[in-house]
Amino acid sequence: MDDEGYRAVYRGGSGVITEKKSRFIATIAPVETEESALDFIEQTKKKYWDAKHHCFAYIIGRDGGLARYSDDGEPTGTAGKPMLEILLSEKVRNIIVVVTRYFGGVLLGTGGLVRAYQAAVKTGLSKCTIIEKQFGRSLFVQTDYNGLGKLQYIAAQEEIPIVSSEYTDSVTVTLFVTPAKEEHITRRFLDATAGKAVVTPGKESWFTMLNGELLLFEH
Repeated sequence: MDDEGYRAVYRGGSGVITEKKSRFIATIAPVETEESALDFIEQTKKKYWDAKHHCFAYIIGRDGGLARYSDDGEPTGTAGKPMLEILLSEKVRNIIVVVTRYFGGVLLGTGGLVRAYQAAVKTGLSKCTIIEKQFGRSLFVQTDYNGLGKLQYIAAQEEIPIVSSEYTDSVTVTLFVTPAKEEHITRRFLDATAGKAVVTPGKESWFTMLNGELLLFEH
């Protein structure tokens, strides 16, 4: 399985810019399939039913294998593709952005349109919560109370999130690690506790840390 991390939208958002009296409204959401991307485009068109242009760009798949865009009536190459270029430069995946334009009566020219649509996307992205998803697995580490402080120190040093700690006659700490660190961290735990720690692999999942909280995902 490809376990390379990738950037994705956790919470969507919207941003508005005004350029020569034209309003550009960027609406962004996370999507997992092309069907959901197309549904989102239709929903946005219904929301802003009185606007003439609803240009879009989306990227689906961890490898960015599916990418589409549309100028929706704007001059060719002035909207959809420049919008997609921003998403690609930000390296965000599983994302849809629709920029709705209300014409203000002043022509912007091709260069002005490109700059405006790209600026709208950047503004919209600034209103979103973007996360770095990583692939890993949980590790259950059982040790005596003398080894707890050592495990906590190593986890903090290696920047590995501790999910929970269970206290009985011993201590069981649950952590989440990437495949690249699993063998290394297991060896460090065993070395630090003179081989007394018992390390048991658990469930694999995609994960991220957000505001100090561990979040798990299927994709």
